[in-house]
Amino acid sequence: MSYIFLTSIVAGLATCLGSFIVICMGRPAEKTFSLLFGLAGGIMLAVVVMDLIPSSLAYGSIKQALTGFSFGIMLMVSLDILLDQIYRPLTPLPGAGKKRLVKMGYLIAIGIALHDLPEGFAIAAGYSAKNKLGLVIATAIGLHNIPEGMATAVPLRMSGVSGKKILAINLLVSLFTPLGTYMGLLLVNISPGLIASLLSLAAGAMTYIVKNEILPESRKKHPNFSTLGAMAGFLLIFALDFLHV
Repeated sequence: MSYIFLTSIVAGLATCLGSFIVICMGRPAEKTFSLLFGLAGGIMLAVVVMDLIPSSLAYGSIKQALTGFSFGIMLMVSLDILLDQIYRPLTPLPGAGKKRLVKMGYLIAIGIALHDLPEGFAIAAGYSAKNKLGLVIATAIGLHNIPEGMATAVPLRMSGVSGKKILAINLLVSLFTPLGTYMGLLLVNISPGLIASLLSLAAGAMTYIVKNEILPESRKKHPNFSTLGAMAGFLLIFALDFLHV
């Protein structure tokens, strides 16, 4: 149990690592952003295709897997709609300056925190299925949390927010991953049959994040670096699975 929480906490703290990089080095180059987001997207997609969905089918029925996958997508759609309503008032403020950047940084942090909950579910479900899967999922989540931490830190840093405050915000955000893991473990202990549903729900949520957020963001400036990162991430998980790491 303590090992599961340790890996979950480390995965969540990767958000702080991303913000720390921005604080120390400033805004990373666009090519680096594209490569990191692409790598994270490739890893998460590979985890969905080669681990989450097959494990869900092994622990439950096709109907259970499809239902959980659909609910995972619906959860992410609902969060996106909610955040769109929050973001909408910011768009007609052309000269808001620093105040607008601060608001943007906080809203990005809220969005990442909301996304981290189902990712915590994924870690819990993975460890409930098999130890290797839980560690692979935690690694994938940790990798994609690094550029998300950067995304939170950049507007806050540009608006003049202190490095200590930025790290404190990201530390708070990072707690949502182990919180999701704790909630997921409680659900599994209450009913072990929920493992299949949690695995497929996490697959749906992660698929939506990759398709609608990570890969589009990574391809905005440098699609070639995005593709390279995605291929490297997918091949990394394929190699780990092949070697049974």
